[in-house]
Amino acid sequence: MKNPGRHPWHGGNRVQLLENGEAYYPRVLEAIEAAKDEIFVETFILFDDPIGKPFQQALIAAARRGCRVELTVDGYGSADLTPEFIEEMTSVGIQFHVYRPQPKVFGVRTNLFRRLHRKLVVIDGRIAFVGGINIAFDHVADAGPHSKQDYAVEVEGPVVREIHRFVELSVARHEAKRQQLRHWWQRRKQAIPEPEHEPVGPVEAMFVVRDNERHHDDIERQYRLAIKSARSRIVIANAYFFPGWRLLRNLRDAARRGVDVTLILQGKPDMWYVKWVAENTYHYLMKAGVRIYEYCERPLHAKVAVIDDRWATVGSSNLDPLSLYLNLESNLVFRDTAFNAHLASRLRHLMQQCCREVEWDAIPHRDIRRQLFVFVTYHLGRRFPAWAGWRPAHAPSMGSTRPEVGDAREAPGQA
Repeated sequence: MKNPGRHPWHGGNRVQLLENGEAYYPRVLEAIEAAKDEIFVETFILFDDPIGKPFQQALIAAARRGCRVELTVDGYGSADLTPEFIEEMTSVGIQFHVYRPQPKVFGVRTNLFRRLHRKLVVIDGRIAFVGGINIAFDHVADAGPHSKQDYAVEVEGPVVREIHRFVELSVARHEAKRQQLRHWWQRRKQAIPEPEHEPVGPVEAMFVVRDNERHHDDIERQYRLAIKSARSRIVIANAYFFPGWRLLRNLRDAARRGVDVTLILQGKPDMWYVKWVAENTYHYLMKAGVRIYEYCERPLHAKVAVIDDRWATVGSSNLDPLSLYLNLESNLVFRDTAFNAHLASRLRHLMQQCCREVEWDAIPHRDIRRQLFVFVTYHLGRRFPAWAGWRPAHAPSMGSTRPEVGDAREAPGQA
């Protein structure tokens, strides 16, 4: 499998799979509490709730003991934070940034598209957390039937240096808009030096991002490269499944050449239309031999995959129009037999214990009217976010503006 050159592979990493908030939040809080120099956080959703409050307090404690803390949230996903919640952080020196801050119109959020959808935490440039888990109570089972099934990873090793540079540059680009770049460079030279990253494990890792500038299709490209190279199995668990035609065709072709292709999708969706949209792809894929399982225990929020016995990915990117064409996303891609086997075993457990397999006889009959309807809705659904965004898909502004106080509901279509 060749790397197209946009993102390098880094050997010598250690990676640990973290399933759901029960595994993720304790490790993140432990790392924040042990931080000595700096903490970078990017998240789509941060709520003032039983998860967000302890997270906020841990960041405040780190800032008080002298750590540099940079916290970036999305202006849509985190629009419900109160000024008091934010001021508690900024008053101790935490730098609070909002991606695409826009005021509400009659109480309605208007910045629907091009979201900061990444979930990244980097501690002291040595340890990073990457995945799909927001900072919110609905990622733990105690939240009840609406709690989400999701995944993240904790990683150490040479790939963390690239993640660290990425989050630092994201903040620096914002600062450079207010001050000349040379002033930022002078501050950067005086900043905490990057730590050496000696090999700490056997895992090869690649940090892949999607943005609206140079990396429009990088995550989709990595999926497609791996799918086209697959020889034995493909297992994809994805919350919002409505990919582009090329990726669908790659999955169909893989199944036709004898690869065991399995999808795990939402059977109990958090939004009514998610399952309906995904079902429009079932006939095309299942006709080629793709097996589809629907996770029915609670809403599925996963964005993970395993291919053959070495390749795996965990990240924030759904396989839908928002993630593939508009949002800012990040995934880690791995080449390691042990990690691949562990993630595959967890997905197999999901299929056996919490899913139902979709039967051919259960999918809607495809007459000419439905085929035309599916064709139109498929292409309209893929293109609508770009049209609705109206302006060219460039990188929107990020500011230190406080989000508007409002209703704590999730963004439609993604989280």
